[in-house]
Amino acid sequence: MALQFAQFNWPEWIRDIFSAETAFWLSIAILVGGAVLAYLIWKYVHVFLENAGVPAAVEGTPFERTAQGLGTSTAGIVATLAAIFVYLTMLLISLSVSNLFESPSLGPRLTGYLPSIFVAAIALMIGLIAGDKARLSVSERLRSIKMPEASIIPELVKYSIVYLATLVALGQLGIATSALLILLGAYALGIVVLAGLALKDLLAAAASGTYLVLTQPYGIGDEIQIEDKQGIVQEIDLFVTHIENDEREFIIPNQRVFRSGIVRIRD
Repeated sequence: MALQFAQFNWPEWIRDIFSAETAFWLSIAILVGGAVLAYLIWKYVHVFLENAGVPAAVEGTPFERTAQGLGTSTAGIVATLAAIFVYLTMLLISLSVSNLFESPSLGPRLTGYLPSIFVAAIALMIGLIAGDKARLSVSERLRSIKMPEASIIPELVKYSIVYLATLVALGQLGIATSALLILLGAYALGIVVLAGLALKDLLAAAASGTYLVLTQPYGIGDEIQIEDKQGIVQEIDLFVTHIENDEREFIIPNQRVFRSGIVRIRD
């Protein structure tokens, strides 16, 4: 629809119907009406997003904190983008009707291209917010895993979502699909290689933890020694074993338990 609108030289059609003076005053009216319409769009989009619960959904994300630091909010940014899109569209229509473009078809082409820019900006914003929310959610679920390798998983989730949103935005701007697929393949390969290098210890801990859960060589309350660490077992999960004595608490990755063996201490 936008392409057909851009190809149709509607400003010239308007000028054929009206005189040059009438077309000029019509362009002024369009400009003023655009400003009023942009304000109404800003107001009602902001209200709609607040009623839809967007502020609560994005609360705590870095994007929302950055927006608040600038004196606005995520809902305010979306509403402002919508208002800018509407006003720029009306401005281009006004300039086209008044015949201020050197090329008669330039105005319609720019007007037809604006929706793609708007959708690309919204897609990128949604990707940033969704990535932040996913990172927070994954971090919360992995909070009990006291291993350095676990901290990379939330970041991988976040940037994967942001990357996909970026591809959608680039697609809206007319980037060739083949180039997008090449970029996606390169990114996926990089994630696999990075995950294999960074998460090998985490995967080894999970495999060892599965074995320990199935065989149960020790349980909560048992006094054990793992390497040079001795204490009472407090918790066993898929990745680590928690033991403590009167002075210290030890959090031991399960692959070390599996590799070094266990000494059960009996009174």
